[in-house]
Amino acid sequence: MLKKMRKKKRKLLAIALASGLVFSGLHIDSALAANPNSNASPIAEAKNETPQQVPQLVDAASINAVIEAMTLQEKAAMVVGANTVALDPVNGEIIGAQSRKVPGAAGQTQAIPRLGIPAIVLADGPMGVRIDPTRPDDDNTYHATKFPSPNVLASSWDTELVNKVGLATAAELSEYGIDLLLAPGMNIQSYLLNGRNYEYFSEDPLVTGIMTAEFVNGVQDNGIGTTIKHFAAYNQRTLNNGNMNVSQRALREIYLKGFEIAVKESDPWAIMDSYNAINGTYATENKDLLTSVLREDWGFNGFAMTDWENGNNRDIVKQIEAGTDLFMPGNLNQINRIITAVNDGSLDEKYLDRNIKAILNIVVKTPTFKGEVATNNPDMEAGAKVARQAAADGMVLLKNEDSSLPLANDVSVSLFGTPNIETMTGGRGSALVYAPYQIGIPEGLQNAGLKINEELLSKYETYVEELRATEEYQQTPGNFFVSTFPTLPEMDIAEDAIVAAENTDVGIIVLSSEFGTYGSDRSEEDFYLSESKLKMIEDVSDAYRAQGKSVIAVLNVEGPLETASWEDKVDGIVLSWQPGQELGNALADVLTGAVNPSGKLPQTFPVDYAELPYAERYPGVNDEFDYEEDIYVGYRYHSTFDLEPAYEFGYGLSYATFDYDNVRVNRNGNFKDKITVFATVENTGDVAGREAVQVYVSAPDGKLEKPELELKAFGKTKELRPGKKENLKFELDAKNLSSFDEEKSAWVLEKGTYEVLVGASSEDIRGTASFTVDEYVVVETVNDVLAPQVEIERLSKFN
Repeated sequence: MLKKMRKKKRKLLAIALASGLVFSGLHIDSALAANPNSNASPIAEAKNETPQQVPQLVDAASINAVIEAMTLQEKAAMVVGANTVALDPVNGEIIGAQSRKVPGAAGQTQAIPRLGIPAIVLADGPMGVRIDPTRPDDDNTYHATKFPSPNVLASSWDTELVNKVGLATAAELSEYGIDLLLAPGMNIQSYLLNGRNYEYFSEDPLVTGIMTAEFVNGVQDNGIGTTIKHFAAYNQRTLNNGNMNVSQRALREIYLKGFEIAVKESDPWAIMDSYNAINGTYATENKDLLTSVLREDWGFNGFAMTDWENGNNRDIVKQIEAGTDLFMPGNLNQINRIITAVNDGSLDEKYLDRNIKAILNIVVKTPTFKGEVATNNPDMEAGAKVARQAAADGMVLLKNEDSSLPLANDVSVSLFGTPNIETMTGGRGSALVYAPYQIGIPEGLQNAGLKINEELLSKYETYVEELRATEEYQQTPGNFFVSTFPTLPEMDIAEDAIVAAENTDVGIIVLSSEFGTYGSDRSEEDFYLSESKLKMIEDVSDAYRAQGKSVIAVLNVEGPLETASWEDKVDGIVLSWQPGQELGNALADVLTGAVNPSGKLPQTFPVDYAELPYAERYPGVNDEFDYEEDIYVGYRYHSTFDLEPAYEFGYGLSYATFDYDNVRVNRNGNFKDKITVFATVENTGDVAGREAVQVYVSAPDGKLEKPELELKAFGKTKELRPGKKENLKFELDAKNLSSFDEEKSAWVLEKGTYEVLVGASSEDIRGTASFTVDEYVVVETVNDVLAPQVEIERLSKFN
C-alpha cells in the first residue's frame, strides 16, 4: 500500500511539473487536498494539452481565453503574491521555478509559464527605489537615489517639479527591472503624531490629490506603474488594524477626496488597501469602498492589493468579492482557502476570474511583459540633480529677522546640535533607500564655501561616538518595522558657545525631534523639544547676541514641532525637513541664497499640541477611534474655530517680496458651470524668486455648514526677476466648489455668495473677489455607502 501511495505521489508531482505548477516543491499535496475526491483534476486535464492548444497571454485581448484555460489552482495562485519567504527562504516562490528577480524588492506576482504569464516585480517606496544594495556572489553595489519624501515635495507647491521627481524615480525603477512602484502614499496628515505622516503629502486633500496625480503621471509616462496608498482613513499606526469611525461627509470631502482626484487625473495602475477597518468593515473586505466608490463612482481601472500582511486573520471570500484583487506578500494558506471556498460553493468563481482579469490587464502593460531587460545601471548623477533641486525647493523659510539670511559664502559658522553628526535624511521601513551617499550638513556648508568651526565639530563627533557606545544610547538596527535609535541629549555647550561666538560669524543650531520607529506613532512628548535642546538654544542665543551676531535654527524634522517657546531666541528658522540624500547641499543652497526659498507649509504648525481637538482622545481606545473633528482638519479647524497657529498652512517666506494685484473673477461674478479667478503677482524685492499662490473659497452656510475657508486651487509663478510680474488664472468648477450632502448622497452647490480669497497663505490673504450661485445645484449623485455604524460626536460650528 505504501509503495502505491508513493508511486501515485510521484505521478502527481510529474504532472504538476509538466504543467508548470509547483508549490515550492513541498506543498503540492496541500494544494490538491482541497478537493481530494475529484475525478477530474484540472492539472490532469492540463497535461494533455499541447503547447499549440494552450492559450498564451499576448495582449489585453487574450486575457479572457487565458483565464478560461487556467486551472483552479492556477487561478487561486494568480491572486496571491509570490514573495513568501516562509515557504522558501531562498526563492520565495509558490509557483514556477523562477528565482526572486530583484533582491530586496517588496514582492512579485505569480508566473504561470505555460500560459505566458510572467511574474512582475513590485518595489517600495515613497522616497525612491528600495532594493538590497548587495547580492550573493556579486561584487557590484545596487544603489538608488534617495529623493525627498512626499511632505517635502508638497512643500514646493510645484506640480512640474513633482512630475519631474516621478520621471526620475521611474528611470531607476526601469533600470532595475521593476514593474510597479508601491507609492505614493497619500493619506491625510490629520493627526500630527501619525508615525508615517512624512510619507504623505499634506493635511489638505486638494494638495494631496494634485501632487499625487503629478507624481503618478511622471512615473507612468515612463512605462512603470504606481500604487496609490493606503486606501483609506489610514491616519495612525497605534491602532493599525483598528476601526475608524468617520462620517460620510468627512470621508468624501477629506479622506477620499485626494484618492478621487488621483484616480481621475492620473489613472494609477494599482491601489493598496489599508490595514484598518472603516465604519466596522476592514478596508480589504469593504465592497462599498473598493467597488461602489473606487470603481463605480470614480471609474478606477487598475487592481487593488492588500498591504503586506499574513492575511490569515481576514475573510478571504469577503476580500475577493469586495474587490481586493491581489494578496500580498502571499502564502500557501491563502491559496488553499480560495480553492476550498470555490469547491464548497462559498465563493463564486466569477469573482476570482474578475480579479485575475484586473491583474492581467496591468501585467500586459509592464516592462517585464514587453520583454525589457534590466541594465542595473541607473544614471545616479541625474537622480542626484533632481533630488537636490526638489530638496531645496521644498525647504521652508519660517523666520528671517533683520534679513539674517542669506549668508555670504565666506562667513564662518559654528554648528550646534547632535543632528549635525547624525543628520536625518529620512526614510525607514518601506521608505528606506540605500543611496550611494548622503550629504550631511557640515559637508554641504563646506561645499558651499562656508568656514566651519572644526574644533567644535570634532567635539560633537567624539560626544556622539562615546554616547552611542553606551548601552543606554546604543543604536540597534532591528528589522524592517522596528529599530532602536534613542535620541541623544545635547551636550553642555555654554562655554563652547561663548568661545564660538567670539570666533565665528554665525551660530547654526540643528534641531531634530524624536525619530520614531516604522511601526509606531510618535508620542505627545515628541512634539516638544527636550530640556537639553532648549538649554542649548538659550546658551547659543545668549553668546551670539552678546556679540551682535545672528543665530539660525535648522529644523531637521519629519513633521511639525513646538516653536513658540523658543523662536524669539533665534534670528532665522529654516525648515529643512528630512529631504533625502542631498540634504546638506540643498540646505547650503538655501542658506547662502543660491536658491531663493519658495517652499510653503502643506501642514499647519500648531502652537501647542494640547490645543488640538483630538489631543485628549488620539489614538483611541478598545481598537476604536472616532473622527470627531469631522471635516475640520488642520487649517480648516484653526481658521473656523479661531485657534492661532504657530505657522499657518501655506506659510513660507522668501528673500524676495511679492505684491498681489488685480484679483478678480469672470462672468461678472455670476456662476454658471465654472468660474475663473485672476491675479497678478509682482516681485517687489531685490532678488529673483518664485511665489506659491493659493486660492481659497469661503462658502455660504446653508443646509450644510462650511469651514471658514478651503483651498480650491494653487499655482506657482515662474522665477520672477525684481520688478517683473506674472498674470495667473485658476478655474473652479461646480464639483470643486461643492460640499457633500449625506442625506442626498450627492455633491451639492448651495446658493448664496461665495468669497474668493487669493493669498500667500491661509491667513495672509492679499486680494478678494466674490461670485453668486443663484440656485441650489445637485452636481453629482454617488453611491450611498460607508455610513458609520455608531453615533459619532461630530464637531460643529452650529453648536
